[in-house]
Amino acid sequence: MPISELLTESMTRCHIDAVSKKRVLELASELLSANNDAMEAEDVFSALLNRERLGSTGIGDGVAIPHCRLAGCEHATALLITLKEPIDFDAIDNRPVDLLCCLLVPEDEATAHLHTLAGLAEMFSQSEVREALRLCTSDGELFQTFMTHAN
Repeated sequence: MPISELLTESMTRCHIDAVSKKRVLELASELLSANNDAMEAEDVFSALLNRERLGSTGIGDGVAIPHCRLAGCEHATALLITLKEPIDFDAIDNRPVDLLCCLLVPEDEATAHLHTLAGLAEMFSQSEVREALRLCTSDGELFQTFMTHAN
């Protein structure tokens, strides 16, 4: 599924105040579960946290892509967040993270999940994309900027 089809304007948050990796994953879980009646925030949080225990989803350059496959998830969903202040995320380059794209996919969509992750990683590897997203000052602007660069 194209990256542009995973994100909606209601699933973008600009300049969230989160002081830790755990807190931003809690907030993300609440927002993601609110978008899908079949999922509870606690289940989403647990799945994201368990994935982080396997290895950080901080891909470098201040970006993290927390993700998981989840039973009860009916359709792939993305959540884009920028943070007011960067936080430690155990990223591969040891730099703090201020740009996150969280991804939930149905449990049986492993191949699509990997393709989507690869597309996001490629998109966020471009410095001009990262900087454009960081310059956004509203949820709507963040969504539009993401869509301009997606796919």
